[in-house]
Amino acid sequence: MATSIPPVFSEGVGYGIIVGLGAAFALGMGAVSWGLERYFAEVQTSEMFMTAKHSVKTGLTASAVVSSWTIAATLLTSTTEGYLYGVSGPFWYGAGASVQILLFSVAAIELKRKAPNAHTFLEVARTRYGAGAHITLGCYSLFYQIIQAVNLLVGGSTVFSALTGMNRDAACFLFPLGVMFYTLLGGIKATFLTDWAHTVVIYVIMLTALFTVYTTSNVVGSTDKMFELLQTAAQLHPVEGNADGSYLTMRSQGGGYIGLIFVGAGFAAAVDSQLFQKAIAADPSSTLAGYLIGGSSWFTIPFVLATTFGLTAAATEHLPSFPTYPNRMTSAEVSTGLAMPYGALAVMGKGGGVAVLLMAFMAVTSAMSSETVATAALLTYDFYQAYINPQATGEQLVRFSHYVVVGFGLFASAIAVGFNHAGFSVTFLVTAIGIIVDSAIIPMACTLMWKKQSKAAVILSPLISSTAAIAAWLATAYTHFGSVTIATTSENLPLVAGNMMSLGGPIVLTPLITYLRPDNYDWHLLKNIKQADDADITPVVLPTMPSALAADEALATKEEIDDSVLLRARKWSIIASIFLTLAYLILWPIPMYATSYVFSEGFFKGWIVVVFLWAFYASSVITLLPLWEGRHSIASFALFTFGIRSKKSKTNGEFIEGLRTDSLLENNPKVDEKTTDVEMKQTG
Repeated sequence: MATSIPPVFSEGVGYGIIVGLGAAFALGMGAVSWGLERYFAEVQTSEMFMTAKHSVKTGLTASAVVSSWTIAATLLTSTTEGYLYGVSGPFWYGAGASVQILLFSVAAIELKRKAPNAHTFLEVARTRYGAGAHITLGCYSLFYQIIQAVNLLVGGSTVFSALTGMNRDAACFLFPLGVMFYTLLGGIKATFLTDWAHTVVIYVIMLTALFTVYTTSNVVGSTDKMFELLQTAAQLHPVEGNADGSYLTMRSQGGGYIGLIFVGAGFAAAVDSQLFQKAIAADPSSTLAGYLIGGSSWFTIPFVLATTFGLTAAATEHLPSFPTYPNRMTSAEVSTGLAMPYGALAVMGKGGGVAVLLMAFMAVTSAMSSETVATAALLTYDFYQAYINPQATGEQLVRFSHYVVVGFGLFASAIAVGFNHAGFSVTFLVTAIGIIVDSAIIPMACTLMWKKQSKAAVILSPLISSTAAIAAWLATAYTHFGSVTIATTSENLPLVAGNMMSLGGPIVLTPLITYLRPDNYDWHLLKNIKQADDADITPVVLPTMPSALAADEALATKEEIDDSVLLRARKWSIIASIFLTLAYLILWPIPMYATSYVFSEGFFKGWIVVVFLWAFYASSVITLLPLWEGRHSIASFALFTFGIRSKKSKTNGEFIEGLRTDSLLENNPKVDEKTTDVEMKQTG
């Protein structure tokens, strides 16, 4: 894509970051996988590859939720909305797309409770409805995963091409290389570990940018200066549909449309089986806290980054420090998300450009890893084992999943190259995907929540609603703008019409079709889903930490405890989800929207204080909680690795696996207490 400015860095910088950091993460994950197998008796069976044996704790679950929801569009599109609509854009993007995480926590808990051995959500659908409904929902999920992966590569390649001049096609194929390698080594646990590392980097850069823009920058440097610059920008380029044309108001027609669009686009992500994959891998007692912390922390990323770089781009576009000065950004640059890198360059110089490249790399590779594992799980368990090789051994499942990992990376790269050349932007992809897949949300939720839903409703409701949504989208574009093109179908009104039709259609159709012939499903049948047979995968016989060996036996005794924990968690999840959804979508924004309030200088300063507080909360929790939960195992692992002897060494919380083995052992009389009293010996 041609830009109005020359690249800031050489091509070598782009290739160096993608290849160098990709290799570093791959080698790091390789070392971790070796350590897990050598010292924790953790073999990459099909169960471990796909589910991490349902053992991941709150901190890693929360960071995985944040990372899964943080795609290139989170960084680029949210900043674009801040540039276009002012303070309302970042808020509506974050609020519209975060309520789904909170609501999803209810479904995640029900999945853990009713099908504790499930590898994927679709495995539940097949058990309940049979092949027809299973394949229907599977196609929706697979379609979303492909488009999401393509979206990641389109967004990442756009940023790297704009800032370094590197070939976009090459970027599309290089991004997945490191991802494929460490995913093959570590499975879903690799995604949890790299999710945490990548998310920490994004939060560190976010805090650095926030402090630079609002405290130290020579261009802005304070809330007072930002307020002044935004007032000047509104005089030069009033925002159509905003109160007084101001960037400093929540009364924004465009911002409101963005909220509606991303309510739909955000729900599209719930179709993605990788979110259920994270729920499946979570320890039952950690599911609720992990998703609620993850949801509230994810809101920070678009809210803070777009309030930082989006407002900066709008405020400094008329200043000589802005890359396109004296011209404004072109419509192509705006639609492809370049407000973020241009805003960073305006206030942070080349350092800002490097920061944007690093964030883009982290967002693309982390989310790509999650999509890769989810797709591997879907195709392995829901198609290969279900319809091709029902008697597949654990070794065969692992081998097939490895083929999928490689094939998915190459396939997504090829599609991304085609989309780049066809002119599809990251903003178009992220806002339009809900029109296709949102219609599967209600049937999927009812699969876990409503025993009367019929097989016919699961098949017909999404197909009819998707067709109607596409028709509404295209018809609205043609009616209001006179043609159907990428540009007209990217306008707010057609996107709102399509997303709302797709999301709302099944609300009517699902009960209507169901009550023609309602089901009465016995939830206990989902307990019949069994774990894969991994008996043919032999672990390497090495001295290991005894708690890791005892944990598998202890896990088998927890099911009754888990059910009571999950019932309590479901109740609180429903309460918290309803309250936070009302707060995000009504209690916070609507009073300011209804009164057409334009921020005063003092109110804007208070708004930025809230931004800082939210940034500190999310950064601290996501960075430190996994370390705190795993503090004892980190120490134990280090002692065991370096051969330091320790009597009565007990691992209290396993960071690397996220498994609290001590609590299992203490509550399981079947496990010999001698397993916790060991003499650690140095292994050769």
